[in-house]
Amino acid sequence: MSPLSPPARPHIGLNPANHFSSLPAEWAEDDAWDSTSDSEEPRQSSIISSWSRHSSVTAPSAPRPVPRPSNNSSNSSSSNLPSPTPTSVPLPHIAQSQTTPSPTPKSMAGPSFASPTTTQAVTPIEDIDLEGDIVITDIDAEPDSHSIDASTASLAKLRQDKSYTVRGDVDDIVIGISYPISHQRSKAKNVPLTDEKSEKLMRERSIKSNRRHKFFDCLSNEDVNIDELRKLAWAGIPYDMRPMAWQLLLGYLPLPTPLRSTTLARKRTEYHDLVQVTFARGREGLDQQIWHQIEIDVPRTRPGVRLWMHAATQRCLERMLYVWAIRHPASGYVQGINDLATPFFQVFLSAYIDSDPENFDPSILPRHVLDAIEADSFWCLSRLLDGIQDNYIFAQPGIQRSVRRMAELVARIDPPLSAHLETQNVEFIQFAFRWMNCLLMREISVQNTIRMWDTYLAEGTDAFSQFHLYVCSAFLVRWSEKLRQMDFQGIIMFLQSLPTQNWGDHEIELLLSEAFVLNSVWHNAQSHFNHQ
Repeated sequence: MSPLSPPARPHIGLNPANHFSSLPAEWAEDDAWDSTSDSEEPRQSSIISSWSRHSSVTAPSAPRPVPRPSNNSSNSSSSNLPSPTPTSVPLPHIAQSQTTPSPTPKSMAGPSFASPTTTQAVTPIEDIDLEGDIVITDIDAEPDSHSIDASTASLAKLRQDKSYTVRGDVDDIVIGISYPISHQRSKAKNVPLTDEKSEKLMRERSIKSNRRHKFFDCLSNEDVNIDELRKLAWAGIPYDMRPMAWQLLLGYLPLPTPLRSTTLARKRTEYHDLVQVTFARGREGLDQQIWHQIEIDVPRTRPGVRLWMHAATQRCLERMLYVWAIRHPASGYVQGINDLATPFFQVFLSAYIDSDPENFDPSILPRHVLDAIEADSFWCLSRLLDGIQDNYIFAQPGIQRSVRRMAELVARIDPPLSAHLETQNVEFIQFAFRWMNCLLMREISVQNTIRMWDTYLAEGTDAFSQFHLYVCSAFLVRWSEKLRQMDFQGIIMFLQSLPTQNWGDHEIELLLSEAFVLNSVWHNAQSHFNHQ
């Protein structure tokens, strides 16, 4: 079947009437397709493979990298960053059956799902899924025994690597009994310092230690005080406490501790059921236009970051995006939503591992753990998008309104910059559309975004539209001196490739502080927004 052409604009409509009817479940073996390939040849579905854990060996169906279209119009939200160019060959897929009991209520591992009372546990060593290796290209040949042995040995070596360390208490974490929160601060490196620097460093460590102690006390309460948590989170959340804090701030995790296990089980089961119904008929049962756009965008998500080059991660993202789209027919899928899912997945993944999430292969995780991360990411993404959904409905009025207000605000806070942009015929929609559509995620790193979202969540979910306006304004004004020396072409090229590669928490916190000042001065003076 020939693939559909990408839509002419990022917004894709959807008729959801075809998706929630009673559908047969015997589709996994009959329908063959490649989840992220534009090839006209039918292939083994990589999504179906990721759901079905058989004991047999099958050839992988790795998608081809899709080139990113050029950003030549103000309506496009796609990035100018090129797709990654992998250089190694993926290992063949080896799946093994799962037989050990575990605390998960259901699994999204295949068309045939466990009942709510049946539990399965898979240790990281037993749960072999080489489909999570970095997606490179299509391999048509069946793997021979030598390649299978080499693949198994290679995966075993990866599991021993320190960058693929899975926590030993994942079963307790996944059902909400405990979170990897430590009351002890990390050990400091012994680096020779001058007296002045040593005193400053000790003062900074003391402040961090005190904040950490307050976070620990707040999150350890039987009933978390949300106001206290918001106050603490504004200045940043400790790394190991962030997964729990984000879920509490979004209202996904209940504040009373006794309710958390049952709530998590219920929401994860609900998402599992949505996946079951949505994909019951395979590709033929999907909206082809919206699915085609998702399978193009997913391989281009966070180019260069290894986590998002693994097939296991891409399959999770595809399911999350499509299920969200059919639940929100007014907007459907819009390019840029794929970026917004990445911080949630990365933060929640960090709760189960003792290594850098950006270099981790999620296929090494037990199946029920990966399912939990996917479900939690989906619901938290949904809560975020609920507050900014008018950014993604037809004509995207929320973004248009924010860009217009940003132009008016910049004219008030930096008249020389505003006048220069107008002289050079630079319209805000030409660069700020992407800033609003992707929440600056194409301009800064995921780590920077995560730190920024600590403050956004502390401000409340409407911060992703209201407070973000002031962040973008402060972000533009930061480059005012350079921009006023450039012509039209220089301005556009500079704003599409800003020098933020080396930004850390300090730069983000300075930006947030400037935005806070702007918000305090202008938010209650709405008369400066001339066009309501």
